[in-house]
Amino acid sequence: MREIIFDTETTGLDPATGDRMVEIGCIEMVNRVATGRTFHAYYNPERDMPAEAEKVHGLSASFLSDKPLFRDSVADLLEFLGDSPLVAHNAQFDFGFLNSELTICEQLTIGDERMVDTLAIARRRHPGAKHSLDALCSRYGVDRSHRVLHGALLDAELLAQVYVELTGGRQIGLELASENVGEKQQVETVFRPQIGEYRAPRPHAASAEELARHAAFLESLESPLWTT
Repeated sequence: MREIIFDTETTGLDPATGDRMVEIGCIEMVNRVATGRTFHAYYNPERDMPAEAEKVHGLSASFLSDKPLFRDSVADLLEFLGDSPLVAHNAQFDFGFLNSELTICEQLTIGDERMVDTLAIARRRHPGAKHSLDALCSRYGVDRSHRVLHGALLDAELLAQVYVELTGGRQIGLELASENVGEKQQVETVFRPQIGEYRAPRPHAASAEELARHAAFLESLESPLWTT
């Protein structure tokens, strides 16, 4: 099954108050294995960048000023997304901004039936624990040492690894992504014993001399149990 793991960066917390999406990063997975196909884009939000938001992702208004408008490249994004389920952490937030941008450029919005929220999954699997992406990376041993600031593609890559663990983990070696998406390669697991130096079997039969000595010993016994 094809799924898209994605993350967004924005100018704030609420598109209803004028906040805009400024970055999106997407990872394609098939049967919970990353295929290597990604989508990443920055967008000019046509507004200022609040200092609080810039501290989170490091994207300044100056950096974004020469980036394309969302409406000018929306077709490329929609082609990549296709009709696949979309996986995000706190997905209502990312869906809200994505659908707001689609509405602004008069495109059909994406329904909640395609939403997979890893935050909700984490809350069910680990009640009472911390459920941030950082906390889940720590729980599952996902390396995030290179994550200094939030970044949509980087966070999507981390989330893809967390998502696999949240949904049961992967038995490495039994199913691998191939160049042809969707194909499965089976790893040979036949036991092959190591062949060492040949050694001839030792003789186990008693010699004639040993048999004679045994018979003489039996004759020397007085009133053996087997004769009473």
